[in-house]
Amino acid sequence: MMLGKNAGGLFWMFRYIERAENITRLLEAGWRIALTRSGGGISEWQSILTTAGINAAYREKHDDYGAADVINYLLRDRTNSSSVMNAIEAARTNGRMVRTALSGEVWEAVNDCWMTVKDGLARPVTERSLHDTLGTIRHGTSVVRGALHGTMLRNDIYAFSRLGTFIERADNTARILDVKYYVLLPSAAFVGSTIDNAQWEVILRSVSAERSYQWLHGGDISPKGIAEFLILDKRMPRSLAFCYSKIGQYLEQLEQDYGIRQDSQVRAEKICKRLGTATVQDIFEDGLHEFLTGVITDTSNLAGHIETDFRFYR
Repeated sequence: MMLGKNAGGLFWMFRYIERAENITRLLEAGWRIALTRSGGGISEWQSILTTAGINAAYREKHDDYGAADVINYLLRDRTNSSSVMNAIEAARTNGRMVRTALSGEVWEAVNDCWMTVKDGLARPVTERSLHDTLGTIRHGTSVVRGALHGTMLRNDIYAFSRLGTFIERADNTARILDVKYYVLLPSAAFVGSTIDNAQWEVILRSVSAERSYQWLHGGDISPKGIAEFLILDKRMPRSLAFCYSKIGQYLEQLEQDYGIRQDSQVRAEKICKRLGTATVQDIFEDGLHEFLTGVITDTSNLAGHIETDFRFYR
């Protein structure tokens, strides 16, 4: 069995890589939604911080929600542990710790990503330069992921790496959906309106899913259709159902490798089953926000059980 410290290093390395990319997606979603709304967009910037779970920390440093302040807090602020710069550095630190478990290509990709992002975020990012900056970050994280796919054995090293990716991605998909439906929608009166539908389209673009959704649904863009696609469609690589199917797959692989069925695997299977039997109608009737909040909590708890089961800190 792999040393817990090494397993944890791989898990967190790829959680941080995914987190850096997801922060860029969350920023882009809020920024584009702000463009569809009248007014100064202050509520959109606040909602991004709330969804990321760092609004209280931001308020300790800033009195208002100016676009430049929020953008730079999320991308490059050293006091924000979840900033993109800090996430990329943490990924690189974990990568150095488990370097002997990685292929040369994966390590080089992580190091190159760190250098590129460090250079790109050396100066404050403006709204004008935001789009290009976010694209550069996503390109770097995609190269790391591509190196993992193309050069690593499908063993326990790969399994822990992918577990980190999909735990983080499931959390992010739930948060991006929540930032739209619960926080950004001005009021229930806007549900189904032109502005509502435009914002749902932005959510699809923010997770690179607009074209694939259109392939399956044509021009029929609706809140329920999009929510169903991003929550329940196992063909969509950022949907909750897809992420949890992969979490279950890699926990099962670890069971086969180590001959031990862990508590975290049992918990993951229950969540997979719940997602497999849910309908979008039930989710909306019970409350989309409540459902998403539950997923975020379940994902956080599952991550904790994985860390305990595989003794990451021993």
